[in-house]
Amino acid sequence: MAAAGVVVFDAEVLSREERIPAQFVWPAEDRAPSAGGCGVEEIAIPVVDLGEFLRHGDRELPRGVAEACERHGFFQVVNHGVPAALLADAYRCLDAFYARPLADKQRAQRRPGESHGYASSFTGRFRSCLPWKETLSFNCPAGTGGDTQSAAAVVDYFVDVLGEDYRHMGEVYQEYSDEMARLAMDVTEVLAAALGLRRGALRGFFDGGDSIMRLNHYPACRQPQLTLGTGPHRDPTSLTLLHQDDVGGLQVCAGGGGGGEWRAVRPRADAFVVNIGDTFAALTDGRHASCLHRAVVSGDRARRSLAFFFNPPLDRVVRPPDALLLEDEKRRRPRAFPDFTWREFLEFTQKHYRSDASTMDAFVSWIAGGRGDGHGGRQEGK
Repeated sequence: MAAAGVVVFDAEVLSREERIPAQFVWPAEDRAPSAGGCGVEEIAIPVVDLGEFLRHGDRELPRGVAEACERHGFFQVVNHGVPAALLADAYRCLDAFYARPLADKQRAQRRPGESHGYASSFTGRFRSCLPWKETLSFNCPAGTGGDTQSAAAVVDYFVDVLGEDYRHMGEVYQEYSDEMARLAMDVTEVLAAALGLRRGALRGFFDGGDSIMRLNHYPACRQPQLTLGTGPHRDPTSLTLLHQDDVGGLQVCAGGGGGGEWRAVRPRADAFVVNIGDTFAALTDGRHASCLHRAVVSGDRARRSLAFFFNPPLDRVVRPPDALLLEDEKRRRPRAFPDFTWREFLEFTQKHYRSDASTMDAFVSWIAGGRGDGHGGRQEGK
């Protein structure tokens, strides 16, 4: 524990504690029904053979994909082209980083208002309903042409912040982030088809984007029934590509709203989970859903996941394609969301509002109110 009642999330220490600190206890209505979420029914989400789909662009989407995008915004992709060896290296590096003493990890400490760096349960931002996890996030700017600075941005981050000993780790995550950016662009073709748009219609929105990679570590917890690895929230980002290890823990609120039933997403080693975030939902003018989801923790095993948050450039305006706004050749539908930039929404979640089930609603109200002070939501991250 630190001074003034501020808890320090030291995973090595807290994972052995019989009783967790009060700051990590969540309200009963938000918790999983049993320790580690055991007994929660699985959700059936569609699986897209991405390689096959891209080879046959005129082929119809697998059954259920368009409906899933509209109902809850989750599906999986296989045959995605990401080498299994690279995935294994990414997990090995994750394990190596989180095995380091807390002081070493804190060399990359996330600063207030920033979206990158090491965060030990966000203890620096909040005082209650803390997530039982630690994360390392870093920016992944898209390299364009001969932009060698962007092409090595991840490597430079690890070396500059953590030291030369972390160069190999940076090289692994540079390669992984590049693969995720390529994969995410390919996934936009699936989403375009689900919206009835032409092939390539969504790629331009993301060209030159500023995405974020996050390494999640959820230590074992002796009282998993009292806490959450990540509380109920919708991702404010555009798209999330998630690979979770075999421990599992990702749960989706079936039906998309807060009144639905929680369902588990079964881990699949050969698949990436794709979920639609608030920014992409706004880009589709609400046609596609940003779903409420959470992560539970295990009583005896650490859980790890690799999350890539795909975003447009910071100052790109989020505005739906005209094809999604036309009721017919002459009439346009009323807009469901105002224009905004990704930078505005990102800063809103970092400086004004703790992401939760109502982040987009709060953001729209903030814009309507003249972009004044926000209100403190409760949960952040994935």
